[in-house]
Amino acid sequence: MPTNLILFDDDSRDKLLPLVYTRPVCHLRVGILTIKEKWEKHLAVKASYITQEYLSKKFPINISEDNLVINGALLPTKKLVKLFSKLKFNEAVIFNDELLAARLDSKQFQKLQEDSPISELSGYDISDDSSIRLVDQLYKIYTLNGNEIESDFDLITSNRVSKKIDKSNTIIGDGRIFVEESAQVEGAYLNTKNGSIYIGNDAEVMEGSMIRGPFGMQEHAIVKMGTKIYGPSTLGPYCKVGGEISNSVLLGYSNKGHDGYLGNSVLGEWCNIGADTNTSNLKNNYQNIKLWSYKEKRFVQTNQQFCGLIMADHAKSGISIMFNTGTVVGVASNIFGTGYPRNFIPSFAWGSAKGYETYKLEKAFETMELVMKRRGMVLKDEDKEILEHVFRISAQYRSWDK
Repeated sequence: MPTNLILFDDDSRDKLLPLVYTRPVCHLRVGILTIKEKWEKHLAVKASYITQEYLSKKFPINISEDNLVINGALLPTKKLVKLFSKLKFNEAVIFNDELLAARLDSKQFQKLQEDSPISELSGYDISDDSSIRLVDQLYKIYTLNGNEIESDFDLITSNRVSKKIDKSNTIIGDGRIFVEESAQVEGAYLNTKNGSIYIGNDAEVMEGSMIRGPFGMQEHAIVKMGTKIYGPSTLGPYCKVGGEISNSVLLGYSNKGHDGYLGNSVLGEWCNIGADTNTSNLKNNYQNIKLWSYKEKRFVQTNQQFCGLIMADHAKSGISIMFNTGTVVGVASNIFGTGYPRNFIPSFAWGSAKGYETYKLEKAFETMELVMKRRGMVLKDEDKEILEHVFRISAQYRSWDK
């Protein structure tokens, strides 16, 4: 069994912008856990990263004489865990000509870092394996979320017993519910007919809420009174939600605390959705949806009929915003006013459907610091350096500055 785990970003990383402007791919949450957390639990070892240079200070690499290198977009299965655990030195696993995993000594690892040929590798081509699931498109975060909630539920709750569920709740179906000991769930409707429900430590589901599985919420997340949640949906740590949510993933520390609809959507960290904000997730003509691609620098076909809002870290929307089908919002954008904002809003945009200006970096930092202070957290210098880099490289999309 390899002793050191390293998760790497491959060329598909650009397809996952703007969410991965501020994190390695493996820090995306699909299911209850992030991809990194899944691999760490399966392999019982801590992971480090091969990622963009500007991210490497916050997300460093740890190299040893025995390295198991895994594609950070790959979702684990028991079959893959077993296969990767048995790899010998300089053996690899390939899927559709792309590297999924390799066990490398220090010499071969150096070649991988330098993007040099690693022709000496031997191993397995599993291109015919239909169970391989790569998070290499933004919409896959929510389309794969249901299966991953069930897999993570198994991983988290194995050989453990749930807290006794309060009698004030109404349970529908005979599926699985796991409530951590410090969680609070009272006066809620919990429907497990379509999937499992997991409530994390110090999380709270307030009275009158209606939740249909598959559903997972992490520590300190809050479901406010009367909230309606359709699975598969996930709330990362410290998220607070209200209104109506369907098949959506909030990575962490983000709020959609009021009435309004969020469907087939992904929110990064430290986002805030204003009261009565709604997302369209289905076109009036029922055609498949196009989504802005940073890799192609244009709107591309997703072949998905349902796609709502993709919002990157620290972005905010004011009250009563109407997001069109398939809208992509960049890092630290602030959207307000009336009308439908455009379907692609660059990072550090400040404005409305009537027009935008650049959200100055120092002003953005002021807001971030105030928001994080409310959770007892600090915007660190290494985070500021990442955001400064994102500000620079995203300038090409802020057409009003040209």
